[in-house]
Order: sequence, then structure tokens, then C-alpha cells
Amino acid sequence: MRYRVKICGITTPEQAVAAARAGADAIGLVFHPPSRRCVEPGQAAEIAAALPPFVTTVGLFVDPEPVRVEQVLAGVRLDCLQFHGQESAAECSRFGYPYLKAVSMSEAGDPRPVMDAHPQAQGFLLDSHGAGRSGGSGHQFDWGAVPEGLDRPWLLAGGLDEDSVREALGHLRPYGVDVSSGVESAPGIKDARRMEAFVKAVRQCEVNE
Repeated sequence: MRYRVKICGITTPEQAVAAARAGADAIGLVFHPPSRRCVEPGQAAEIAAALPPFVTTVGLFVDPEPVRVEQVLAGVRLDCLQFHGQESAAECSRFGYPYLKAVSMSEAGDPRPVMDAHPQAQGFLLDSHGAGRSGGSGHQFDWGAVPEGLDRPWLLAGGLDEDSVREALGHLRPYGVDVSSGVESAPGIKDARRMEAFVKAVRQCEVNE
């Protein structure tokens, strides 16, 4: 078992490099203006360019206008898109990129209807975010609400840090985990030490299984 680790809400090239050095498999760039972690395409391009090889770059959107996504894609090297709103499968796939679909576990309860509605999605993010929000709230949802035997890749998000991720992985077997506020010193400011501690905690869970 190897859990993939995504660190979301990266806002500077320095944070991106620190996340990669910590062992993150992917970073998330937020393109949702209400978020305190939102970056403009110019910033995002600099962040993506600073990454070493084999670190996946994910762009996060919430019910975006298609032109907004196209503007970002024209200037930023992204490997994958992530949608956090009420986007349909057609709206998510129209750009020709692999995509992840977030599921609000505080609202949906059962992720399977969303999974069934997005047959082309690479995977799903089970998060505690509410409608119209991108995540990063630091709040957990009830992990007991995750059904057993989900047959699509999914990532656990919402309120994770180096301590809670150990507890979570003691109960659940996601494809990966997604962290944002749990490795920050302030909103949008990722802490290199906390990122290292988080990834180390995940890797220790792998060894202990």
C-alpha cells in the first residue's frame, strides 16, 4: 500500500519546491477567487515551472466559466483539473484534461451517486467543503460516512494534519490524502516543517500496515 499525497493551496514557487522535497506526489493550485489561497495564472505559471519532474500539478476550480479555465490552461502547465462545484461530467471533461471531482461529504453523505455521474473522472476527493467553497476549512467530516468497497480511486480531505492523518489511515484505505490548512502557518502560507511531518506520518502508516 502506498498512499499518494497532494498538498493543495500552494501560493509560491518556494512552497512548491518545499512540498516536492517533503515527498508530495502532487500540488494543488486554486483558481477560485473567494479563496485566500487563490493564485492568478502568472503566479501559477511560476509555481509550476519551479517543480521538479514527476510532481503532478492540479488546478482547482469551482463552477467556473469555461473561458476562465481556458485562460488558465493557456498560460499554466497543468496535469489535471479538479472541480469542487456542481459541474456536470460534460462540463468537467470538455477541456480534454484528466480531472478529479470533489464530493461534499457534509452535503452528499454518500459519494456513489456523484461517482456514477462522472464515469470519466480519474478519481474523487471526499471533502468536508460546502457548496461553492474550495476546501481548506480545516474541518473534518464523519469518516464513518465513507461506504466500504468504493471501486473508484478516491482521496480523503478535510481537517487533516500530521496527527489526524494517522487516525484516518488507521480506519480508511483511500488512494491518497489531500491536505491544505493542516500544513500551514497561516492561510496560504505552507510550512516546510509541517509538510515534511505530514508526509512522514503518511509513510509511517504504510510501513505499519
